[in-house]
Formats: sequence, C-alpha cells, structure tokens
Amino acid sequence: MSYDAILLASFGGPEGQDDVIPFLKNVTRGKGIPEERLEEVAVHYRHHGGVSPINQQNRDLKAALEAELARRDIDLPVYWGNRNWDPYFTDALRKLHADGKRDVLAIVTSAYTSYSGVGQYREDFERALDETGLRDEVRISRIREFFDHPGFIAPFVEGVRSALDELTDAAKTHIMFVTHSIPTTAATESGPEYGEGGAYEAQHLAVADAVLAGVGTDAPHSLVYQSRSGNPATPWLEPDINDAIAALDGVDGLVIVPIGFVSDHMEVIWDLDTEAMETAGENNIRAVRVPTPGVHEAFVAGLVDLLLERINAVPDSERPHESPLGPWPDHPSQGAALESAVTTTR
Repeated sequence: MSYDAILLASFGGPEGQDDVIPFLKNVTRGKGIPEERLEEVAVHYRHHGGVSPINQQNRDLKAALEAELARRDIDLPVYWGNRNWDPYFTDALRKLHADGKRDVLAIVTSAYTSYSGVGQYREDFERALDETGLRDEVRISRIREFFDHPGFIAPFVEGVRSALDELTDAAKTHIMFVTHSIPTTAATESGPEYGEGGAYEAQHLAVADAVLAGVGTDAPHSLVYQSRSGNPATPWLEPDINDAIAALDGVDGLVIVPIGFVSDHMEVIWDLDTEAMETAGENNIRAVRVPTPGVHEAFVAGLVDLLLERINAVPDSERPHESPLGPWPDHPSQGAALESAVTTTR
C-alpha cells in the first residue's frame, strides 16, 4: 500500500472554562442530554481549570510518533484531528489536502472494538470527507484495533509490576482491570459471537490475561467498568469500579489498571484518581493506579509497527498479538478509490 500522510485521530477536549459546555454539547449531540446533566459533568472539567489533558497528550503523542518515524527514516508527516474539539477532522483533512496529501493512514486512539471506537470514527471520517468536499480526492484508511499488540500490553505489564512492588506490605492484594462501560446492547453488537459482552468485553478480558501472564502473577483479579452515563433504565456493563471496590472482602491492597485507555485523560484522572481512590480510602484499602501507555517507548514504537504492517500489507500470520483473539483484521478504506485495499472482516 502507498500512503503519504498519517492522521492521529482522537476524541478531543476543552482547553478553557468557556470551552467546557460547547465541548460537552458536541459530545452529546443528538442524544437529548438535558442541560443540567451537562453541568454535572462540567464540574469534572472545571475542577481542572476547564482544561482536559487529552489535547496536550495528543500533542505529545504526535511529537513522539514524529520522532520515532524519523528515527526509522520513514518520511511520513503526522496530522492530528479530533471528533469533538479543535482541531477537528475537517481541519486536518483540509490542511493535509492543501499540503498535497491524498492517501492517509489513521491511528485512532481507541484500542478496542465498539461503536464509539470503530463505527463512530468511520461515520466521523465519512462526514468530514463530505463536509470538506474531498471525498473524491482523499482516501482514509486506519490501522487495526491494537488491544493485544505487544506495544500496548508492555506498559501495563511494567505498571502492574511496579504497583505490586509498591504494595508488598499488603496482606491481600487485588488487581482491578478497568475500562469504560457501554450499554450492554452496544457491547453485544460489537461481536455477538463472543456472548452478551461481545467483542468489546472479550478483548478486555484477553488483555487482562495477557498482562497477568506478562507480570507472572496469579493474584486475584477482575474486570470492572467506569464512567457510566445515559438513561439509568438502560443496562450497561457492570460492575462499576466503586461498587466493586466496596464489595472487596479482606483486601487491603488494590492495583487499578486502566486497560481501556491509551492516556490519562479526564475520565482517568477524575473517575479513577479522584472517585475510585476516595472509595478505596473509605474502605481502608491502599490503592495504586497504573499509568496508561501515553508516550511510553514501547507503545509509540508499537504504533509505528502497526503503521508499517498496513503499509507493507503484512499477512496475518506475521502480525504480532498477545491473545488468541488477534490479530484483529484491517478496516476497509474510505474516500477516494485510489486503489482498492485488500481487507478482511470479522
């Protein structure tokens, strides 16, 4: 395959107090979320000056990717666009098109299969191609979901080892792997062949197993969820991390592993570093939260490896993965039919 640019595609976040409500309206557009609920969520951002850390984290990741590409003598510029805040996907497409780029390979900052991590980004790209009028001139492809790629697993293995070392004086330690909750119907639709939790839950369980194997521990562990929102009557994946912490019996050491996230954005620093830590303290449990991959050397190198496997059309048999579910298949391209991509579906 021939590509002439990389697009770092992410969620976006506010960068000042005046941005918070407009950003949340972007996030919830079409969902009928009442204004008072937005104000409740806005408190999380206002507590941090109205600034989400995610944009700076993406700037840092973009710079790290550029450095790794340069180190390997790969001449591909990296552009950055967001779903919900500046710079938007439309901004990124207009800029790369003005620079003469036509065939784009995207890195989406979501490691797992779900509507928000796959389907919604596909819709976002379609909308951006239409809004910019570039559908016939720009093609967008994306790397596969990388939940079980060694570059994504390695930072968590390192973090869990460090956390367990920090909790050596605990009489009983539990490891909680945590990710964003989604409606159970959405989870099932992500891959019904995997059961009620779909591919989404199966992938997270596979990552937990891979991390435990990498650490070499048989400590008690569980998969829990955070950041539930929406109609209380709608079933979402459970248990919530705070309920799970309160239900621990005889545990005085807790390792929180945010395997659902690639960086320490607002839902990590609020839901985990604030609320979950408070719950642990209320239950006399000493908790250590493991870092997300961020710009960890192994993660950045792994993303470049994922770019190269798509560029070089590496066969599945040669694609690294650390679970029986992988390697997850490539996605079809969107936009200009410059050259048909050979893709598989699952």
